[in-house]
Amino acid sequence: MNVISLFNGMGTLRQAFADMNIKVDKYYSSEIKPYAIELQQHHFPDVIQVGNIENWKDWDIDWKTIDFIGSGSPCQDLSAAGKRAGINGSRSSLFFTFVEILEHVKKLNPNVKFLQENVGSASKKDVGIMSRALGVYPVRINSSLVTAQQRDRYYWTNIRTKQTMFDTVTDIPQPKDRKIMFKDIITDGQVQKVKANALLEGDHKTFVKDSIKEDKYIKSRINKGKQSANIVYVDKDNHTCLNTGRGKSGTQRYLKHRNDTTGMVTLIYEENEELRVKTNTVKGYDVMTENDCLDLSFPTSKTRRGRVTKGKAPCLMQSNNSLFTLKDKKVRTVNKIEMCRLQGFPDDYCDILSKAKAGSLLGDGWTLPVIIHILSFMEKVNKS
Repeated sequence: MNVISLFNGMGTLRQAFADMNIKVDKYYSSEIKPYAIELQQHHFPDVIQVGNIENWKDWDIDWKTIDFIGSGSPCQDLSAAGKRAGINGSRSSLFFTFVEILEHVKKLNPNVKFLQENVGSASKKDVGIMSRALGVYPVRINSSLVTAQQRDRYYWTNIRTKQTMFDTVTDIPQPKDRKIMFKDIITDGQVQKVKANALLEGDHKTFVKDSIKEDKYIKSRINKGKQSANIVYVDKDNHTCLNTGRGKSGTQRYLKHRNDTTGMVTLIYEENEELRVKTNTVKGYDVMTENDCLDLSFPTSKTRRGRVTKGKAPCLMQSNNSLFTLKDKKVRTVNKIEMCRLQGFPDDYCDILSKAKAGSLLGDGWTLPVIIHILSFMEKVNKS
């Protein structure tokens, strides 16, 4: 089998074929992010990098030999998290380049299979435009069925279709619910602190790159009465306090002073033996438990502050959104292993990358178990 993967990202399609023991003779990857290419070549050195999709007519490919085309065209103009420029936006319009490639290959190999993915929050108008361009309507699958993450996506494919009264539709059934909850994927042990610094009782902050030394330093300040034990994390750039407790006498007055002078916002606090997160709801807060995930991607927004997702994690995003977990009364950022698990990858899959780079690729990528589920309906595959 020869494959072209457009907008290849971290190479989920290639990993899916490997996990299914589907023999891939040549795998062409179109990707421009250096660290995405680095990760792909680390796991599969035989992948052939062909570069920017906009230069596809110059690629050295025997097009008639292509059996499968994968495409995860950019969603930035379609997503509810974006500016909603639509399918004709500067990024998402690259979908039509995928259509050009697909039509080119179809002329040489009418039996070529394809898989196209995009966000579930795309407008009905844009979904209709894409469906008519591909000649098939999509199936909508939420990754929450196979992982601990809420990730609603459309999948267009001709792997298996059915004809309705008016249209051809993707005929991939929903995967079986594995009932994986967020609390099931949380790790134990030391968590690396990345670009985090403690908010001290004195009029300064500190950032110690060695997380073990940082923990010891903070504990020593707690013992000396110079550090509030319940303040666990502060965003260095936005001065956003994420968790405050009663602490020593005067702590709350101090935080209020910091808020008045530096614009710091207290989003997480303890009250009535509950860990509460400020929200834009009528009640004004959500209660966070160890079963929940917290998204603080927009800490200073008046409409999008803390968002507590019950039982599951919210959708990982390319922007590497700030997700938090609660364990033993401690709030901390979701780590790299947990992000891999949210997308169904092995714990060590992104070991060669920093947390920020791994989060960017995972947030922009495909959910591995969903892709395996879809590919499982291919009638004829060559297995190694």
